[in-house]
Amino acid sequence: MKRLTNSIIQILFGFVVLALANSASVAQTKATIRSTGTERPESIIYIGNSFFYFNNGISGMVARILASADPKYKLRSTLVTISGSGFDWHDVGSYFRPDAVGRYTIDDNNVVTFNQPNRLFDLAIMMDCSQCPVHPRLQGIFYEYAKIHAETARKNGSEPVFFMSWAYLDKPEMTEQLAEAYTRIGNENKALVIPAGLAFARSVKERPDIRLYIADKRHPTMAGTYLAALTIYAAIFKKSPVGISYTADLGEESARFLQKVAWDTVSDYLAP
Repeated sequence: MKRLTNSIIQILFGFVVLALANSASVAQTKATIRSTGTERPESIIYIGNSFFYFNNGISGMVARILASADPKYKLRSTLVTISGSGFDWHDVGSYFRPDAVGRYTIDDNNVVTFNQPNRLFDLAIMMDCSQCPVHPRLQGIFYEYAKIHAETARKNGSEPVFFMSWAYLDKPEMTEQLAEAYTRIGNENKALVIPAGLAFARSVKERPDIRLYIADKRHPTMAGTYLAALTIYAAIFKKSPVGISYTADLGEESARFLQKVAWDTVSDYLAP
């Protein structure tokens, strides 16, 4: 009888520990920063790797989505990527040095405009390598450089934003792990997190027929880049992309679905 009682106590204790762990996880993965503080950013620098530069660059996709939603809105974007790179590969301070990255813009009429060197970019959207936030040997670098780069961006008049990347198609467990890691650095550094990884997971669950990954099960198809860009638009501009005319040539039905996934994911993730 005594042995049975001890077993029951051990089982109950195990449930308590599990419940506490789960509640801690839920509490941590609740984003506390819901805005960049800049309602209408005029310039964005994207700092990352191949997840950003596939399909002619996520910066251009976001710009086309924005132009479709608000044709009069002018947004200047710069994409700085290194294949396979993590946070620590990027010398973010050098991207803000005078007379360098983003020094001038050339419009459709071939007119050159020189940008103000004291405020090159309103926002700096950054992502680490696809495994770095959850890799046991690289996690420390992820947290270290998230802080370093956030401070560097702010020192140069730019608000840092973190881009939560997606799980590999054959490793769905990465979704929760990446969400935890990115939400944590967002909360710690008082920076908005764009929940692209959660949007991918929702889309795969609801519509696995819409291919978001190329054959390597890691990099995005055009639909994947479109969904990521829609999620950026929804999180940064706090507006629903549902109904915009730009579809990235995916077909209206698929585009509408991805638009709704992006908006629903951002609404859920950033809900008070």
